[in-house]
Amino acid sequence: MSPPNNESTEAYRRPARAGTSDQSSDTPPLVSSPAKVGYGRKVVASAPHAAAWSKPDFTLNEVRAAVPAHLFKRDTARSFRYVFADFAMMFALWALATQIDHVLPKWATYIAWPAYWIAQGVVCTGIWVIAHECGHQAFSDKAWINNSVGYVLHSFLLVPYYSWKFTHSKHHKANAHMTKDQVFVPAKRSKYAEKLGEKKEPAAPHHDEPIWADAPIADLLNIVAMLTVGWPLYLINNASGQRFDTWTSHFRPTAPIFEPKQWFQVVLSDIGMAIMIGLLCLSGYIWGAAAVFKFYVIPYLNVNAWLVLITFLQHTDPQVPHYSENEWNYLLGAISTVDRDFGVLNHFHHHISDSHVVHHIFPTMPHYNAVEATAYVKEFLGKYYLYDPTPFYKAVWNSYTTCKFVEDEGDVKWFKH
Repeated sequence: MSPPNNESTEAYRRPARAGTSDQSSDTPPLVSSPAKVGYGRKVVASAPHAAAWSKPDFTLNEVRAAVPAHLFKRDTARSFRYVFADFAMMFALWALATQIDHVLPKWATYIAWPAYWIAQGVVCTGIWVIAHECGHQAFSDKAWINNSVGYVLHSFLLVPYYSWKFTHSKHHKANAHMTKDQVFVPAKRSKYAEKLGEKKEPAAPHHDEPIWADAPIADLLNIVAMLTVGWPLYLINNASGQRFDTWTSHFRPTAPIFEPKQWFQVVLSDIGMAIMIGLLCLSGYIWGAAAVFKFYVIPYLNVNAWLVLITFLQHTDPQVPHYSENEWNYLLGAISTVDRDFGVLNHFHHHISDSHVVHHIFPTMPHYNAVEATAYVKEFLGKYYLYDPTPFYKAVWNSYTTCKFVEDEGDVKWFKH
């Protein structure tokens, strides 16, 4: 059986047996080795990007100088207008949904409810993005406004505001750093091989890997799992983050992802979550669990799916390198992310996808200036500006199936599969 995605066995080999040579290069093979497997293989998706990579010779200050100064200014009143607009849309959708079971024929409710769930998930993702902006202190010049608004909005969406703010700040300060980044940290070859299990003597040369690991349905189910439970698992167990020898959770004040001085704010985040859960339980007591599930829980799950999809595609792509401690610096990490066009959803998501490179370079820039700033940054960065026009529903498949692991060795690491 061929390795995943019909890719070179050289890029997917297991650890060598004792007494054999198994030298590993950090640059993906540009061509396959048909002689090893009896028939041709596709080029590793990251290979052209690895071959063309060179370290940039410009500085962060030079990038900043290319962007007009007024785009860095935060306007509190303008920021609040986006909050009010999002909540107006949210309540309008809610009001319409209250009539679904009363004014529509039965058959039409099977169309109207999914339409509500999808639309409300899109709108509430915009609210999530504004709360995220508060965590970056990009909503207002005043910290207390940022934190008050962010705390309320994120608690409403069952996000521990301060806890996530702290780890997300670490992510921005160490994006694409193999040992310090906080989310979507690539598996190393050795760990990926461990996950697949011990290599066994094949019954035939082409039966070298488990059928399940190579089946497209396995990748599809893993994508579905990532979009449905990925976000809760990240909050509860730091899934896709750095691994520690102790339980690491955004709800645990003494977790190693936090500093001792952050203990109270983590607890405060937990309290915000508890209050929102209590309100949902109260709503269930008054209006019934089914109503809470239809009006809140399903849109909430859609928000989670959008969040994971967006962030996964921002940071997981064959174009994106990762770095060891020896090579990494802030600018290299900041430009190691991908802009994507989500069409009309860019508007509702406050352009978090099509201006993400700018957001990583200048995280305190408000979202309503980021699109204009992207034009300047794109021109300045040239080949270092990463963009993928692939529709998101295709891109998630491409990225998931071509970005499985990176090499253990080397200072500049590229995804392989």
